[in-house]
Amino acid sequence: MNKYTDLSQFKLPKNFRGRTGIFVQIWWFVQSSFFGLSPQFMYGWRRFLLKLFGAQIGKNVIIRPSARITYPWKIKIGDYSWIGDDVVLYSLGDIEIGNNVVVSQKSYVCAASHDYESESFDIYSNKINIQDEVWVATDVFIAPGVTIHKGAVIGARSSVFNDLPGGMICMGSPAKPIRKRRHENSAIRN
Repeated sequence: MNKYTDLSQFKLPKNFRGRTGIFVQIWWFVQSSFFGLSPQFMYGWRRFLLKLFGAQIGKNVIIRPSARITYPWKIKIGDYSWIGDDVVLYSLGDIEIGNNVVVSQKSYVCAASHDYESESFDIYSNKINIQDEVWVATDVFIAPGVTIHKGAVIGARSSVFNDLPGGMICMGSPAKPIRKRRHENSAIRN
């Protein structure tokens, strides 16, 4: 009898986590205590902890204490970017976030998945790249392997499964470009 999935056959690829199991457990303890319980205003402290565990964090990055980062050593965040409340950076693969990026509350940036065609449900990772000046609005899902180009805005509750162009407002499930984003100097706001 054919099986769609036989999880008894699943094997994590060698060095998939990028660190030892003990190191991972230490990070998860630090994240749930020193990171997660730190007062809201202690952005420098959280940046320090992430850097201590191998993250590359730029100047004046704001990361809320309720954000969750699976493996900080697979994270790169540029200068002046914000990571909001309850954001998950599921960094089983690399996640690169540029300068002046906002990832709003409850968004889920997912750099790994499983091959549902594989009987052993093989896991894989694929880098996510969120370029400079992007705004990911609230409760957005970003799939493995996606690049969101400079200046894009991703509307609330959108699901991003493919690359999105720069300077565009994109929304939906799957997210699609809706219209151009206005540049600050191109229009007077009412």
